Amino acid sequence: MLNVSQMAQRFGLSRTAILYYESMGLLKPAHRSAAKYRLYGEKEVETLRQICLYRSVGLSLRDIGRLLSGSEDAIVAVLHRRLAELEAEIDELRRHQQAIVKLLQSRKSLSRRTRNMTKDKWVAIMKAAGLSEEDMHRWHREFERAAPDDHEEFLKYLQIAPEQIRSIREWSRSEREPH
Repeated sequence: MLNVSQMAQRFGLSRTAILYYESMGLLKPAHRSAAKYRLYGEKEVETLRQICLYRSVGLSLRDIGRLLSGSEDAIVAVLHRRLAELEAEIDELRRHQQAIVKLLQSRKSLSRRTRNMTKDKWVAIMKAAGLSEEDMHRWHREFERAAPDDHEEFLKYLQIAPEQIRSIREWSRSEREPH
């Protein structure tokens, strides 16, 4: 015979879990000792093994109660319903998985586009839009003043070397023109 603590230790559960299963009517002690301690025999050990198995597949305690006290038809019905729930959960997880793959692919695509933009291309676009060197310098100064972190990220986006980024940011903070 095992007491509550021994049962809990044998199954890797807390004493509270064993007592809770008892309060739910899932597990009953076989006997009480002279000191009124709960004692469990092989039948109760097997019942707790079943409870643990059913919990491991995600069954609710209510369903476990039905399985332990139900007919074969009730057991089959509960297990079929849980199987259908698992299939629905798996489908949902697959949808999540597919969405994450798409997000990663779009990030990869964005990353590829980022690698295609360079400082030279950007300067050419700015010049084609009619900005002079002085306009571009003023643009950098304003960008640095208004959003310094974003300015740095943008310069990285253009694949500018770190030492050149430092230089651009330094003269952007000053009133003098770059050399």
